[in-house]
Amino acid sequence: MTDHKADRPRHTGRRAPGGPGYLRDDRSGRAPRAGRPPSDPARQAAYEAIAAVHRDDAYANIVLSDILRGLGLSGRDAAFATELTYGTLRALGTLDLIVADAAGRDVARIDPPARDALRLGAYQLLHTRVPAHAAVNQTVDLVRSVAPGAAGFANAVMRTISETPFDEWLTRLAPAYDEDPVGNLSVLHNHPQWIIRAFAEALGGDLDDTARLLIEDNQAPIVHLCARPGRAEAVELADEVDGQPGAFSPYSVYLNGGSPRELSAIHQGRAHVQDEGSQLVAAALVAAPIEGTDNRWLDLCAGPGGKAGLLGSIAALRGAEVTAVEVAEHRARLVEHATEGMPVTVLPMDGRSVGRDPDLPEESFDRVLVDAPCTGLGSLRRRPEARWRRQPSDLPALTKLQRELLVAALRAVRPGGLVAYVTCSPHLVETQVTVTEGARRSGVEADFVDARTLLPPGMPKLGPGPTVQLWPHRHGTDAMFLAVLRRTA
Repeated sequence: MTDHKADRPRHTGRRAPGGPGYLRDDRSGRAPRAGRPPSDPARQAAYEAIAAVHRDDAYANIVLSDILRGLGLSGRDAAFATELTYGTLRALGTLDLIVADAAGRDVARIDPPARDALRLGAYQLLHTRVPAHAAVNQTVDLVRSVAPGAAGFANAVMRTISETPFDEWLTRLAPAYDEDPVGNLSVLHNHPQWIIRAFAEALGGDLDDTARLLIEDNQAPIVHLCARPGRAEAVELADEVDGQPGAFSPYSVYLNGGSPRELSAIHQGRAHVQDEGSQLVAAALVAAPIEGTDNRWLDLCAGPGGKAGLLGSIAALRGAEVTAVEVAEHRARLVEHATEGMPVTVLPMDGRSVGRDPDLPEESFDRVLVDAPCTGLGSLRRRPEARWRRQPSDLPALTKLQRELLVAALRAVRPGGLVAYVTCSPHLVETQVTVTEGARRSGVEADFVDARTLLPPGMPKLGPGPTVQLWPHRHGTDAMFLAVLRRTA
C-alpha cells in the first residue's frame, strides 16, 4: 500500500530549490542501493530500513533488525539507527509537510531515494540533538550516494528546513485548533485525520483525552516480556533481566533496556516478548469460571504465537490441551516454535472452517480465543509505519473477516463455554460493531460476560462494561479490546 492521499502535503506553489530533473512519477520502481556508502553506518541503516518500508511495504521492526545484523551494528550505533528509523516513521506526516514546503513541491514528486533521505535528515534537524551542520552534511552525502543528481537539491532543502525552528514550522503548517481541531492535532501529533477521528469516537468525543493518546502513541514503548506460567515467575525473571514486574499482568516484566534476543530466558522458552495488554486479554479467557469440562481450548487465529504460548503454558498446568489454528503457513510455523514442549496442536487452516473440517467440529471446545486480524491501530507505538500504511478502505474486508471468525468461534464452543473476542484496535467498527453483529449473525444464543471482572483488580478506567478497551495513555498497554461471551444454547 502507499501513503493515504489525504495525508500527503499540499503543493505550495513555491519554486523548488535546485535545478530540474528531480521530479519523477510516484509509481517509480525500487530505490537504487548506495553507489558509495555515506560516512555514518547508523544513518545508512536507518535509511535502508525507511526505504524498505516505503518501497517494499516491509515491517520496520523486522527489516531493521536484519539490516543492523548485516552491517554489524550494535550498542550506541544500533540504538541511534533505531531512534532515527522509528522516529522518522512516526513523524512522517509532519515531516512530509515540512519537506514539501521547503522544496516547493509535493513530496510525491520527489525522487523516492532522495525523498526518504530528506525525511531522515529533517527528523534529525527537528527532533534530535544532532547539530544542524552535521544533519545537513550527512543527508547530502546520503543523497549523493542514492540519488547522485539530487545532491544540490537536497542541500538547498535541508538548509531551508534548518533556518526555521520546529515550533515555527508547526505554527506555519497546522490549521488553527478552533477552526479545525482534528487537522491541528494531525499536524502536531503525526497521525492521519481518519485515525484521530476513530480514536476520538472511541474515547467518547473527548479531544483532550484523544490528544493525550496521540502523545503517548509517539513515545518509544518499552519492551514487555511474558514470564510463562510453570516455567518462570515474573519477579524472578525481572531480577534476572534487570527489569521490573509489570503493573497489571501477573506474567509481565518490563525490560529496562537491551535486546530481548540476547536473553537466555527467551532462548530457553521460559519467556517471550508480548505486550502486557495482550497478556491480559488472553489470560482473561481462562480466568472466567466455567461449568463442566474444561480441557479443550481453541486459539482460532494463533499466529505468530504470543497468546498461544501463554495459553499453552497455562493449559499445561491445568491439564488442558490447546488447538491453535493459523491459516498462513509461515505464521503456523512460528506458532509451532512458540509453543514447543506445550500441549498445543497447530493446525494450518482457516479458522472459518469450523463445522466443515473434522479437526474443528462444532460445539466441541470449552474456551475459544478469537484474536482477530485488524487494522492494528492499537499498536501504533510499536509499528509506527502502520499509521501511514492503513487506510479507511481496509475496514470493510477486515470487519467482514472479523465477523466470520467470531461466528465460527461461537459455533465451535460448547453450550456453557466461553469465547473471547480480541482486537488490537480501538476502532468502534472493529470492536463494538463487529462483536454485536457477529453474535447476532451466529445463530447461537450467547450472553456477554463482564470482562472487567476477568482482569486484575485495581485496574483503572475500564469503563462501564461489559466489554473492556485498554489504552496506552491510561494503562501503558497497546489499545487492546476484549469482549467475552458465554454460549447459552
